[in-house]
Amino acid sequence: MATFTPREIVSELDRYIVGQRAAKRAVAIALRNRWRRLHVPPELRDEIAPKNIIMIGPTGVGKTEISRRLAKLGQAPFVKVEASKFTEVGYVGRDVESIIRDLTELAINMVREEEKEKVRVRAREQAEERVLDLLLPPVRPERRIHAVGSEPERKAATPEDSATREKLRRMLREGKLDERLVELEVTKPVGPMIEVMTPQGMEEIETNLKEMLQNLLPKKTKKTRLRVPEALETLAQEEAARLIDMETATKEAIRRVEQSGIVFIDEIDKIAGREGMHGPDVSREGVQRDLLPIVEGSTVNTKHGPVRTDHVLFIASGAFHIAKPSDLIPEFQGRFPIRVELDALTQADFIRILTEPENALIRQYTALLATEHVTLVFRDDAIAELARIAAQVNERTENIGARRLHTVMERLLDEISFDAPEMGGREVVIDAAYVRERLNPILQDQDLSRYIL
Repeated sequence: MATFTPREIVSELDRYIVGQRAAKRAVAIALRNRWRRLHVPPELRDEIAPKNIIMIGPTGVGKTEISRRLAKLGQAPFVKVEASKFTEVGYVGRDVESIIRDLTELAINMVREEEKEKVRVRAREQAEERVLDLLLPPVRPERRIHAVGSEPERKAATPEDSATREKLRRMLREGKLDERLVELEVTKPVGPMIEVMTPQGMEEIETNLKEMLQNLLPKKTKKTRLRVPEALETLAQEEAARLIDMETATKEAIRRVEQSGIVFIDEIDKIAGREGMHGPDVSREGVQRDLLPIVEGSTVNTKHGPVRTDHVLFIASGAFHIAKPSDLIPEFQGRFPIRVELDALTQADFIRILTEPENALIRQYTALLATEHVTLVFRDDAIAELARIAAQVNERTENIGARRLHTVMERLLDEISFDAPEMGGREVVIDAAYVRERLNPILQDQDLSRYIL
């Protein structure tokens, strides 16, 4: 686990997300508390539960992005789910335990990739040997009569053979054999011809049955011709998979889920029931009661083994326009002791979002069009005008926060993006006048702006 201090975590999040200081501080403390828990005496360690967080704020202000960046920073398995996709047992919808199963699968893939990276050099060497065998087949054994089942004796490689192999190796590494084709035998699992149908909410059973049928059927190999670099990559992947101890990797993945997993539950306000209402609200309360054991801490059975959720960090978020956090059932509220409110984005925030973050939209579009040798130059007055228009459209229609900037930018650069391949090497200066010319006709037509922006 990464050992960032809360101040360092906030500083890292500032590189990608504008504002929202309170939310950043809350998640920074939560992440640091995980590191602290691992350093307390063992008898107390299991007693310390994570302090789950509810983020309250309109759409497009950075709730999901803060959680995603936090997980990346802490090298933690992370899954985002929408509360509205889950319904009470007996109703149509996904089973809540599938959240932890998905998180476990993600963690296993994460650990597998890390393990592959560790053996990458060795796997590459072995793949190189196999490619050289394909380019220069080993010396065939002499024709002799052998006992049935015995291994034929190989004729010892001569110095000339070794010299040829080393010459080929040099050529391979220098890329001189990249255009050569080699024939590979690729193992492909046989997909079962039977389609397994299960009721909605029981997708796990369907997956397990399909995997079981695949394991029963023999795997078949298929000969395919590939260029040397592709063959090298395919064989390196195969060798890396062979070198990894999957049992150890699975145990490490489950440990990570249990100790540092993060689950982001979006649209939590959609399952908050309101007093005095009937019908669908019964199901909403049911979802909360179904989620409760996982949030409180329980053991979920997955195909890789049991996974405990006692120390998984849950971050819930919602706009709470109609419902309030107090509309959640008391037991559920009690499991989310930390509540932070995120601010709606202003015109000044939009200017910062367009320019400050490392993945700022202006930088993204400039880099995209630079691939066509078109240089985009944004003047400060153009950025201010874009921010003003985005804020204005958010006021007139639905407030979708920073996501409005994507719509406005696409509309602004629509013509340039289309013509870029024919513009070859031109510099395009975007100023406030250009922004108004492209966007004002749409803004003035109220009905049109509702559909386009």
